[in-house]
Amino acid sequence: MHYEIVSISEKTVVGIIKKTTNKNMQAVADIGAVWQQFLDGVYAKITERTDNQAIGLYTDYEGDCTLPYYFMACCEVNRAMNVPLSLLTKKIPAGKYAKFTTRGHAQKAVSELWQRIWELPLKRAYSCDFEVYHNNSENENEQEIDIYVALRG
Repeated sequence: MHYEIVSISEKTVVGIIKKTTNKNMQAVADIGAVWQQFLDGVYAKITERTDNQAIGLYTDYEGDCTLPYYFMACCEVNRAMNVPLSLLTKKIPAGKYAKFTTRGHAQKAVSELWQRIWELPLKRAYSCDFEVYHNNSENENEQEIDIYVALRG
């Protein structure tokens, strides 16, 4: 599987968050519900967006991917001004990330790519991983998504 190691600068994001776990497929239901709520009105409330991209953020891991963590549906913002009280602001830390790119139906393509990433011997930091949905196609089966996995060191 092809990926590249990239360095990213810190990003400020605004969105909604939920604690979840990969046990018993709980994350599938929780992440789907968070995205639904985000797309049903939260996205439109976020001002100061840097672009039209949406971000799925995995953060505050209690260990590795087998333990609870938080999932946030969000957008990168230029600055966190006039953020509605119902929304949360977080920082994606600067650092080294393994960047993977996939194309296809967003939910299916991302799920399949994560399955393959979990099998890789990456030196993961378990600090902050995220997906960038480019929203660059009207065809829901031709979406481009990048997944960034935080690396140690």
